[in-house]
Amino acid sequence: MAKRGGQKKENWKKKRKQEYLEKKEFRYYIFCEGQATEPKYFQGFKRYIEDNPIYRDMVLIEIEGCQAETMRVIGRAEEYVSDNKIAKGEIWCVYDKDSFPSSDVNGVVQRTKALNQKNPNIQYHAAWSNECIEFWFMLHFAYYTSNNHRSEYVKFLNEKFQELGIGKYEKNMNNIFEILMKSGNPKLAIRYAKRIIENGVGKTPAQIAPGTKVYELAEELAKYLPEEIQKYFY
Repeated sequence: MAKRGGQKKENWKKKRKQEYLEKKEFRYYIFCEGQATEPKYFQGFKRYIEDNPIYRDMVLIEIEGCQAETMRVIGRAEEYVSDNKIAKGEIWCVYDKDSFPSSDVNGVVQRTKALNQKNPNIQYHAAWSNECIEFWFMLHFAYYTSNNHRSEYVKFLNEKFQELGIGKYEKNMNNIFEILMKSGNPKLAIRYAKRIIENGVGKTPAQIAPGTKVYELAEELAKYLPEEIQKYFY
């Protein structure tokens, strides 16, 4: 009997939690190719937004590291939306070009456009980076347009972090959001990323090398940050 009662209580808690989540007006579901670097960066936004008394009860942010490449990321996002009967929200797929085929990298963008025609309440976005998320991180420190191998981006970050006394850049840094925000310049990073995309008008994501659309998600989430943090982005 105690077990059945415990189960009822657990079901009640889940129901209450679901009702609470459904009340949130703005909902973001972020699916990342990697399991560490990208999720930990966006967890920074989530932490500060949840500490913001103005928006914490209005904004839902869920982040999942997929450990999957390109097309599998959006596939996982679609499965999640279906399995959890998501009726409203923005679905963001964060992924890298790396050495994957151009057809896969461009294919995610094409798939988002097709999905967005089906339901105006659920909109998919492709926050790609060519070649990798580290390029977005680099833009916090410099305007960079050389199409080098991703190892050069990590090298740049290593040198910059050591110059700033931060130490070595690591892909799974828990405080990467704070480092980029306070030691770098998110405002300039957004401006630089936009300029690169504007210069690549008419090109596919695979052809814009280097380039990134991660700035779109950063700019979107920054709207809900506390004012003293938001100033770094706008």
